[in-house]
Amino acid sequence: LAAIAVPADAAKKASSPKRDSEEVYRCRDAQGQFHFGQSIPAPCMDLDIEVLDGTGRVVRIIPGRLALEQGSAKKAAEQAAQDSAQRDRTLLATYLSVPDIERLRDQRLAQLVQQTHVTRQYIDNLREREARLMADVQRYRPYSDKPRAPPLPDHVAEEIVNTVNGLQVYEQQLAKSTVEQDRLRADFAADIARFKELKGIR
Repeated sequence: LAAIAVPADAAKKASSPKRDSEEVYRCRDAQGQFHFGQSIPAPCMDLDIEVLDGTGRVVRIIPGRLALEQGSAKKAAEQAAQDSAQRDRTLLATYLSVPDIERLRDQRLAQLVQQTHVTRQYIDNLREREARLMADVQRYRPYSDKPRAPPLPDHVAEEIVNTVNGLQVYEQQLAKSTVEQDRLRADFAADIARFKELKGIR
């Protein structure tokens, strides 16, 4: 009987899964209550999950949503700090004094102001052409109410379209140049303030 019992017991162990190989998922909610399961329990979806082996030992941890968000925020803060330090080094390496920064600011602003002046001239010229064309088309149908008025020539209609489109393009450029000037002033003002802070200038 003993000889028979030993193989039977061995066969039973072979057919049963080893407890050491089983994994259990565990998490702890905000109220301090633990949740267990052979698969991840529903209350654990957003929480850190501990994976236990058959002996109850924690073999790994699956970070939850909150931990991932905190990790991403920490990484973003570290990157922002590195970027800020790099900007400080570049600022100190580029300029020797506040007048150096102001001089470069004035040069770039002068370029933008000149571009704006040229753009305004183009706009004024196009508006004059538009007014002249609109006065001229009054001689043609459908703008004229005279029965024998000729139809609007194709080249005049094309010139009107080109003038209107040109006005839109240059007006957009003018608006963009204005925004760029404001941004440039703000950026240089921030650089000057930071340079003074780094140099201890009041």
